[in-house]
Amino acid sequence: MYKDYLEYQKQYSKNTIVSYSNDIDNLMNFLKQEDLGTLSSVSNRIAKFYVTHLYNHYTPKSILRKISAVRSLYDFLMEEEFLNENPFEFVVLPKISRKLPKFIYPKEMSDFLDHIDISSPLGKRNRAIFELLYGCGLRAQELVNIKLNEIDYFNKTVLVHGKGSKDRMVPVHDTAIDTIKNYILEGRPKLASRTEESSDYVFLNYRGGIISTRGVNLILDKELERQASTLKISPHSFRHSFATHLINNGVDLRVVQELLGHVSLSTTQIYTKVSKEKLKSEYLNTHPRARRKK
Repeated sequence: MYKDYLEYQKQYSKNTIVSYSNDIDNLMNFLKQEDLGTLSSVSNRIAKFYVTHLYNHYTPKSILRKISAVRSLYDFLMEEEFLNENPFEFVVLPKISRKLPKFIYPKEMSDFLDHIDISSPLGKRNRAIFELLYGCGLRAQELVNIKLNEIDYFNKTVLVHGKGSKDRMVPVHDTAIDTIKNYILEGRPKLASRTEESSDYVFLNYRGGIISTRGVNLILDKELERQASTLKISPHSFRHSFATHLINNGVDLRVVQELLGHVSLSTTQIYTKVSKEKLKSEYLNTHPRARRKK
């Protein structure tokens, strides 16, 4: 019943549901090992004891996720009137110092994209992949899930299937549109001919099958190696760069939130921190009175 609630009401992904189930199993195993009863008998004192137990085995980030899962379970049990209170509601949790997202400066981004060799079908595909990752701020999983009929070349938009089955329509700039057209018309047919199976997904691997997120990682690593680049980046860095560059150029935070598909504005606000850090760095490096004497 709880899994149905997560899937149909909360609309969580299969991976999230599996993760929540494992976290709840973790709590049940703890209760059994410590002879503390069942889920319905957990008190606030036991909840605190459980959090202390987690501190000895997991990182702060993992603890937050595990407690988020069990809080969700107890909220559900209260909704269904099986329980009157959530024992985990007021437990003290660790604070995580959020690392600033790694982004690429605009010139570095342009240099990387412009130096991709598009003379082969794979090169055309690679250029389209990274133009779309950066041009639309996509997650790698969102990119590989795009189908041919989900790109609107007339309105210059792409339908993106985000986390939690939440779809959004994202604009695509002219350069990315042209790059995608070049790949679709001249590169993709040659890749598709390498297999007898047909696919309606936009991006194909070298065998003509559906590309995976791991494949996107490998493509990026090979391209960085080919360009002898010193950039230390992942596919997600293109998404970070998309958001950072928009905010640096004055785009409203809520617009960026919509483009990224963030549920909460607080998730998007990390990019304002990146922007402030950049401003501070530029100021210290360029203001005549801020430069340190050597």
